[in-house]
Amino acid sequence: MLKLALLIANRGFFPSTVIESAREEMTQAVKKAGADVLVMDSSLTKYGAVETRAEGEIFGNFLAEHNGEYDGLIICLPNFGDENGIKEAIKDVTVPILLQAYPDELGKLDFANRRDAFCGKLGLCAVLKQMNVPFVSGEPFTMHPLSEEFSHEINDFLAICRMVKTMRHMRIGVLGARTTAFKSVRYDEGALERKGADVETLDLTQIFDQMKTIKEDDPRLAEWEKEIKSISDTSDTPEYAIVNQCKLGVALENLRNEMKLDVMAIRCWSELQYEYKITPCTVMGILNKRQIPVVCETDVTNAPAMLAMALASGTGVGCLDINNNYGKEPDQCILFHCGPLPIDLLCGPGHMEEHKMFTKTQGENCSWGVNVGRIKPGEITICGMRTENGEVRYFVERAEVMDIKVDDGFFGTYGVVALPGLQTKLRHMSEEGFRHHAIITAGDQTRRIREALSKYLGYTEIRL
Repeated sequence: MLKLALLIANRGFFPSTVIESAREEMTQAVKKAGADVLVMDSSLTKYGAVETRAEGEIFGNFLAEHNGEYDGLIICLPNFGDENGIKEAIKDVTVPILLQAYPDELGKLDFANRRDAFCGKLGLCAVLKQMNVPFVSGEPFTMHPLSEEFSHEINDFLAICRMVKTMRHMRIGVLGARTTAFKSVRYDEGALERKGADVETLDLTQIFDQMKTIKEDDPRLAEWEKEIKSISDTSDTPEYAIVNQCKLGVALENLRNEMKLDVMAIRCWSELQYEYKITPCTVMGILNKRQIPVVCETDVTNAPAMLAMALASGTGVGCLDINNNYGKEPDQCILFHCGPLPIDLLCGPGHMEEHKMFTKTQGENCSWGVNVGRIKPGEITICGMRTENGEVRYFVERAEVMDIKVDDGFFGTYGVVALPGLQTKLRHMSEEGFRHHAIITAGDQTRRIREALSKYLGYTEIRL
């Protein structure tokens, strides 16, 4: 569970009666959002708030005593607040900061009741900008902690905190060499390291060795088989292929736990087809549903994008090819891959098939594990990432999956996606060198992604 520290600001000639209610209401809002609250003992300062530099120092010492225990800080302005006290309190804070200011009410604008938090927040934003301290401030500019708007705001903030906490020290497992045919997925390991990403590379033989040690009566295989059959019709899939996929799932989970990996990039062809006659697509879909993201075709720089999108949405993610134009529709295209999507991004359970590209060259029974289906219609977020000149660059866009079927016999898992200005965005993507891959997740996560990656993690957004 995430924990948020709470700083209540004050300015003495405004009504002090609002301080206690602000503490109670903000605590209620944080707990309602599913997080814990770290609150300073109210006896340590006047009203338990921060106004003077001396009170700011007391609060700063309180945060230092609890360093590592909290994941974000809320600065609550029940009235105008005091810039000097807040400045002293947060000078050593490195976690994300959310600014909240109470709204004034018509009918309560007399001197005894008005708050002026609107104005105080503007001043505080200017000070934080001067200090080069990033902060989160949403819309509307003032929000009551128990309002519907602030409920959305704090959920966004918790997602940002979750992303920053994990991605400042993430471990990427690279399973296998770069997919030989794709020089496009080359990456700069040093650039990732500078953003807190520790890259661990392993040979696929280490996965294969793990698979060989898994006994046929291992109860984890039965659990994996049950889950595979819940998301894919395997009625015409050979038994050996199901067993091998289950062993792959267990091996990947083992590896992830042993090496404490946050996200993985796998060489998904052609060794798995030669050695075990499977593709990892359905297995990857299950892991992607479990918030253990696995990106296809050793696309290492899109591994952080997978992790970011999973943490932002709290739901499944997947890697797809930006694959086909959709007729003459300029703002629509087809996203496709071989079936590594979680069930929550699909219209329903798919149908397990062989990989047609491999059967064409290697013959029948060489590549079971493709989960053929269609992406669920609705709002999605699309993200892509790459390294260049020591930077980690990304784009993020909101798009819509249309309720459209394409030609019968279209291979794999697909969706027709609408994105206004697509042709211009594709040109910019091409000029910036982004891959043919796109990471998707449900809902509009663009704000969460931008706040966490650009403000707090130092990634460079490329606006398409």
